[in-house]
Amino acid sequence: MEAGLNRFTMTPQKWIDGTNVKGIVSKSGRYGGTYAHSDIALEFASWLSPEFKLYIIQDYKRLKSDETSKLSLTWNLHREISKINYKIHTDAIKTYLLNDLTEMQLGFKYASEADMLNVALFNKTAKEWREENKNLKGNMRDYASLNELLVLANMESYNAILIEKGLEQKERMIELRKLARNQMLSLEKLR
Repeated sequence: MEAGLNRFTMTPQKWIDGTNVKGIVSKSGRYGGTYAHSDIALEFASWLSPEFKLYIIQDYKRLKSDETSKLSLTWNLHREISKINYKIHTDAIKTYLLNDLTEMQLGFKYASEADMLNVALFNKTAKEWREENKNLKGNMRDYASLNELLVLANMESYNAILIEKGLEQKERMIELRKLARNQMLSLEKLR
């Protein structure tokens, strides 16, 4: 009713009392002032200054971009480690398992060993993943989490050691499955 009168002024304390608002406090006196939750303060400042609002939006976009970039770098690093360990893994296969195979048979053996790792970690072969994800490009390892990539790199190194020791694929699968489960559980506890 008073808002249309020339003598009317809206103070923070009147507004707080009139609306029973939460998140804003107004104190009188020498060290008084009006204090608001940061979300309310930013919204109020955005309303007062369109320039400030644009600054907030740009800064938010910059922060999100930096966050995404850092996550991407970490993921790419883990993916590269996994690829390097894959080389160690394939060298062990070539040295210890492929003495009498043709080039065509060699390709199947590499795929078989890679799928053993996939099943041990992801519970599916590469072919099963592709059939479930026809709209995605790349392979299942390209979509793995950081923890999965780290465990995969460890599995490739460990499988190379098991191959050198002469363990059969069935025995290696059991060992690798245990390794994958234990390491995934340990990494999940870190969060």
